[in-house]
Amino acid sequence: MTKILIAGAGGAPSEGVINSLLRSDKKETIYGMGSEPTDLILSSAEKKFYMPYADTPEYKPALLNLLRTEKPDLIHFQNDLEIFHASLFRDEILATGTKLFMPDHDVIDTCVHKHKSYLAFKNAGVPVPRNIFINNEDDLKLAFEELSDENGKIWLRASSIGGGGKGAIPTSSFTMAKEWINHYNGWGDFVAAEMLEPETVTWLSIWHEGELIVAQSRARKGWTHGNRSISGVTGVTKVGVTCDDAQVTDIATRTVKAVSDKPHGIFGVDMAYDKNGIPNPTEINISRFFTTVLFFTEAGLNMPEIFKDIALYNKFPVLDKKINPLPKDLLWLRGMDTKPRLITSDEIKAGINF
Repeated sequence: MTKILIAGAGGAPSEGVINSLLRSDKKETIYGMGSEPTDLILSSAEKKFYMPYADTPEYKPALLNLLRTEKPDLIHFQNDLEIFHASLFRDEILATGTKLFMPDHDVIDTCVHKHKSYLAFKNAGVPVPRNIFINNEDDLKLAFEELSDENGKIWLRASSIGGGGKGAIPTSSFTMAKEWINHYNGWGDFVAAEMLEPETVTWLSIWHEGELIVAQSRARKGWTHGNRSISGVTGVTKVGVTCDDAQVTDIATRTVKAVSDKPHGIFGVDMAYDKNGIPNPTEINISRFFTTVLFFTEAGLNMPEIFKDIALYNKFPVLDKKINPLPKDLLWLRGMDTKPRLITSDEIKAGINF
């Protein structure tokens, strides 16, 4: 019996992976672990294991003990914090006999720290909005002087590990920006950037020892509960749509190679468009699938299955196209407490009385 252990089970990012793996013809046994019992109990995993938070001293011994006891063949993480901390003792994980399919730790370190990745993108000549690291009030004043758009706004966000637009806020007020950073105790962590447009696109890819195996683009048409976030960003896509744009692919590929000479594992490049219509990378979601990965699975591209087949069996997919193999303009609609749906614009029009 082949066993796969998925971290963060019960949460939306991991359940998309678990439900994709459960559709595999090989029928591996899927276990889940997590730090939130009320999430974990909702998981579709066959067995569920409580795990301390990754940034606590209890995490490492608890995880290694679980691996020695249950002996999963493969473990996969779906949270930046856990990816980073588990990567620090990856050799001990591998010593238990459990496989990993992850980039090198220095690549992970670069990608989970936003300013490090910005510098890597910039140094590689990838188009990015100018950033200023905010160590003190003088840096913040400089940011407003040099980065403000025509409305006087800059974009603030935390550079440290965390998803969902951690600490993000657009503001034209120096006072508000200062108090926002104070609230987060964020001096020496926050970054100011030039404003980009609301339109965003993500390029999700799997690589193996420097070779691109598969990549698929998805545009985002709004955030779930975005109107309840001061930044408008929640990290939870409301409507996703498949797309195929050569410029997106070119910039995403250059972005990946900016952080790794030999990409290996999962690289999800998040981009937002500038005022000239050029996609600018804002971050790489490293070593994890995005929350709506079940979208691609439902549409016919099961990337978690491809991932585990490579990791466990050294089996690679046979695809007619390895870049954007899915049809364009497929929609994935999501809402709270309702099942997501794969649909087309024509089906929406046919199903509603306008």
